[in-house]
Amino acid sequence: MSQPVAEVGGYKNITATGAVSTGPCQLIGFYVNNTTVGTLVLRNGGASGEVMSGTITPAIGFHRFPANVGVSLYATIGGTALDVTFFFAAGS
Repeated sequence: MSQPVAEVGGYKNITATGAVSTGPCQLIGFYVNNTTVGTLVLRNGGASGEVMSGTITPAIGFHRFPANVGVSLYATIGGTALDVTFFFAAGS
C-alpha cells in the first residue's frame, strides 16, 4: 500500500557534507543552486547509514526525490563544489 507523498515541507541549504535532518522525514526533493562538478550521495542514518542513492552528479535546478527516510537524512557532497537546498517534511 502506498503512502501519501508530501508536497510541502521545510528546507535546509548545505554546501558541505552533513546532516539534512536529525530525525525521520519525507524527502520531497532538492534544488541545486550552484555546482562545479559536484556530486551527492544520500544516506538514511548518518555518515555510515544506509545508502539511498548512488553517486548523483546533478545539474542546476529542481530534482524530485520522494522518499521516506526512517532514521535521519545525511548528504555527502563530493567533487569541486555543490550548493543544494533540500525540501522535506518532518516524520515518515
